[in-house]
Amino acid sequence: MHSILIIDDEEKLRTLLSRIIRLEGFQVLESSDLKSGWKLIERNIIDVLICDVKLPDGNGVDFVTQVKQKFPAIEIILLTAYGKISDGIQAMKNGAFDYITKGDDNDKIIPLLYKAFEKVQMQQRIHELEKQVGKTYDFNNILGNSSQIQEAISLAKKVAPTDATVLLLGETGTGKEVFAQAIHTGSKRSSKAFIALNCSAFSKDLLESELFGYISGAFTGAQKDKNGLIESANNGTLFLDEIGEMPVALQAKLLRFLETGEFIRVGDNKSTKVNVRIIAATNRNLQDEINEGNFREDLYFRLSGFKIILPNLRERKKDIAVLANFFLEKFALTNNPIVKRMNNEFLEQLKQHYWKGNIRELKNILERSVILAETEELQLSDLPLELQKNQLKYSEKSISAFDLASIEKLHIQRVLIHTKGNKTETARLLNIGLTTLYRKIEEYGIL
Repeated sequence: MHSILIIDDEEKLRTLLSRIIRLEGFQVLESSDLKSGWKLIERNIIDVLICDVKLPDGNGVDFVTQVKQKFPAIEIILLTAYGKISDGIQAMKNGAFDYITKGDDNDKIIPLLYKAFEKVQMQQRIHELEKQVGKTYDFNNILGNSSQIQEAISLAKKVAPTDATVLLLGETGTGKEVFAQAIHTGSKRSSKAFIALNCSAFSKDLLESELFGYISGAFTGAQKDKNGLIESANNGTLFLDEIGEMPVALQAKLLRFLETGEFIRVGDNKSTKVNVRIIAATNRNLQDEINEGNFREDLYFRLSGFKIILPNLRERKKDIAVLANFFLEKFALTNNPIVKRMNNEFLEQLKQHYWKGNIRELKNILERSVILAETEELQLSDLPLELQKNQLKYSEKSISAFDLASIEKLHIQRVLIHTKGNKTETARLLNIGLTTLYRKIEEYGIL
């Protein structure tokens, strides 16, 4: 129940105002002066303060500043018998929610209170979200209750306190960087730098310069020495995302660093020693890349001492509701405050979607839906057209029991069940590439 404090020295007006507000179902406290009103504020949780401007022991406009400094969440509505514009302007500058003239209050106060409560609730939701954002990199805030994600979290928690190199495997959008940051936060290096580098974002030469740094004159445009990210991450953690995209020639230098802790800047002839923990990630099958000559096997062995496979969203359907509600609340705060929830049809369609883009795709879909929504409840019509249709586009195929495709689909399903949904292990047992497996899963509509 919302709590309101009225400070006014006119007893009849105060009593009348209290009665009107209580009829709306709100809890009301009363005070005749600022001193006793301040004591009530300190002893009770007050959502909205209604305060007269002229009081025996002070001025309500100045009192706004005092309240806001110590209790910024309280919304304040000022009352005056005079309605001086200068007082109203100053009150708003001091942080008042609004300012009304006595005599108008009977008609205006209730609608104004509801608006003030909306702001109070919004600020509370923002505060809760800020607390969650502040813990974004804590394991407790990786959302999901499915056994697959909990197993990944458990492994990450065990390796976090060590200095072991970690290799995170999983499709695009499964949260590899979030896991890397959580591992860093859970380590003894948490007070030091966490630096992320996407290996697919640079050419070979630029990637080498970014990673190892360079000295003045090393190449055209190198006018002064520059530290690389490895050096900047000294005593902290360096996250190498999309490690499978790193050029083979550069992989040899990374391997040397992993083995010795030393590196050489571009153009330099002496080595520099640092203490950096490496966490790498990729959405590629590195075994396939090794077979094709695109990745060094010795580097793979050095990186994969502790592997964690992050499940895709299709493997953790039961987590979709939790994730969707989180994104709904987040985007409602910033984009469309009227949105409160999603209906069953909307949620069911989310559960049926294939989610090739995983959590990142779900996040984008929820943001779009919240922006487009015109009611408190997200509906099927708020989804993109491709999600409004049944995504099991291959389920309508009538495949004969003697059809080769039917046999292949059944066999893949059985192996997936055997491996408990582990795609990498399934591909290995089927003796096909992981990419080929995903293509067949999509082709046959296997969920």
